[in-house]
Amino acid sequence: MPSRTTLAATTAALIALAAPLAYAAPVPKPAAAQAAAWDTDRAAAAYTANPGAVTASGSENAASGPGAAADGNGTTRWSSDFADNAWIRVDLGSVIRVSSVTLDWEAAYGKKYVLEVSRNGTDWTTFYTEDDGTGGSVTAHSYPQEVTGRYVRMRGIQRATPWGYSLYSFKVYGGEPAPASTTRTNLALNHPAYGDFYQHAGNSPAFVTDGGWPADLKADQSRWSSDWNANRWVGVDLGATSTIDTVDLYWEAAYAVDYRIQVSDDNRTWRTVYQPSASEVAARRADVKSPGDAVGRHDTVKLPTPATGRYVRMLGVERRSFYNPAPATAQFGYSLYEFQVWGTGGSANAAYPALPKNPGGAYTTTFFDDFTGSGLDRNKWRVVRTGTEMNPVNGESQAYVDSADNIRTENGSLVLQSKYCKGCTRTPAGTFDFTSGRIDTNTKFDFTYGKVNARMKLPVGDGFWPAFWMLGSDVDNPDVSWPGSGETDIMENIGYGDWTSSALHGPGYSADGNIGKQQTYANGGRADQWHTYGVEWTPEGMTFTVDDRVVQTTSRSKLESTRGKWVFDHNQYVILNLALGGAYPAGWNKVTSPYWGLPQSSVDRVAQGGVKAEIDWVRVEQKK
Repeated sequence: MPSRTTLAATTAALIALAAPLAYAAPVPKPAAAQAAAWDTDRAAAAYTANPGAVTASGSENAASGPGAAADGNGTTRWSSDFADNAWIRVDLGSVIRVSSVTLDWEAAYGKKYVLEVSRNGTDWTTFYTEDDGTGGSVTAHSYPQEVTGRYVRMRGIQRATPWGYSLYSFKVYGGEPAPASTTRTNLALNHPAYGDFYQHAGNSPAFVTDGGWPADLKADQSRWSSDWNANRWVGVDLGATSTIDTVDLYWEAAYAVDYRIQVSDDNRTWRTVYQPSASEVAARRADVKSPGDAVGRHDTVKLPTPATGRYVRMLGVERRSFYNPAPATAQFGYSLYEFQVWGTGGSANAAYPALPKNPGGAYTTTFFDDFTGSGLDRNKWRVVRTGTEMNPVNGESQAYVDSADNIRTENGSLVLQSKYCKGCTRTPAGTFDFTSGRIDTNTKFDFTYGKVNARMKLPVGDGFWPAFWMLGSDVDNPDVSWPGSGETDIMENIGYGDWTSSALHGPGYSADGNIGKQQTYANGGRADQWHTYGVEWTPEGMTFTVDDRVVQTTSRSKLESTRGKWVFDHNQYVILNLALGGAYPAGWNKVTSPYWGLPQSSVDRVAQGGVKAEIDWVRVEQKK
């Protein structure tokens, strides 16, 4: 999250905001608002100009009125009356594109609440929903939603304590979008920005058009940062066809050695209008420093000929190299503070498209296997082998092989079984002491959205790691890879009898930083009994269940507001596997020998032939 300084603007500087307006249509921007810096807390600025700009449904007492949440003083607080539906609202004085809202909660925080925006103070649009708040400081970024308005409010739904809602700070950031212009100006200011993959919500493309960058071109403030891939881009929607003569790029230390400036009329077909010369690329490539010593640069790109287009982007071709430490060369992604586009044209009406909605209609079964055949149905399933379809991962000890000893149908169920033989299994990826089974539907059945369920019985014992999950079908594309592909863990168990976990992995929320939950079984259930594990996957989010009981709900809007890019609008495929040891079990059982995450007692169990995961059936339902 970029650091921001709350602006204590003087009343005189913001006098144009002082009078409340009866809002019916977009109003002209006050001159002071036009000059507001990128790091201005617009709620505090509005309150400084007019204390009546901050209102609430009620307050606990006169000393804890709504203005205390916007006075720039982190020790004062607004405390609501004791009602679940209490709210606090700020009139910003003009219509802005809201980039983020920060709530600094006192101990009496909201368990469930929404953040809303309005142009007229009457009609509200929700842009952030919290359904499991834990207090503290919460920053909700708006990207990639269209959040434009004059009024912003927090509306409570459920308190976490018997008291009211209590906020030390209610901060709002953003700025007025650049309007259409017949004179040369920065047409990109506060306009919608786009990109492919970025590191997390605090480094989204939206930061390249917010008008700000640190003077030293080094600080971790207000920047877009891609993932670690050379083929990445970031761009802006100017709102209408424009004539462009110059692009200014304010880079952080991780700048592009080689790149392209491109324009488009439709955000799909691109025309290159500039690229650095070979000598410029060579000079940039030669500037190799350690990350601690490196700083950014400012590129003023004057186009050889003015270009026309509505969309403009920077397409990275080659990343800068760093010594970290010397002589090893390390590369990061691209990192850009600001992307200015100078010219004429444009329109302030540029807007982010609406997020996809869950389609109507009934679910129908599109994939089903109850494993009643004499063997695995290879028209439905692909057998995965270590060293062929995949390489070893996560520090696990097994090799996946294609053998009836490890993968078979038995008594109407699929059996995935682990075997032990010291040094017996040679694969293209090395020699292993254990074998096990992994199957998936990749190239057989890849799909987007639906209900996915399986009935399973799991082995219990330290380091046994059965999983029922999905991967994005583009995971093997080097321009995507993991976690950009997305991963949906419907069920993972690491040998504990009383709980399993579910999780989502993507850019900004992968590995130990995943978005996940643990669940314990109802009514004393155990993992080595039959249970049904599932997820309902829609364009709006994921809902995980165990025996039809909801155990995790993750909305798309909350994920993108607080964590990173939603990467679940494309095909995934289903995976079933039984792993042994590795990072996830070891993180819990702390075992390091004889195998990482797998103690001798569990090795003995495998050697005795008794470790298996059983799957009764797998079903996918989709709306058609």
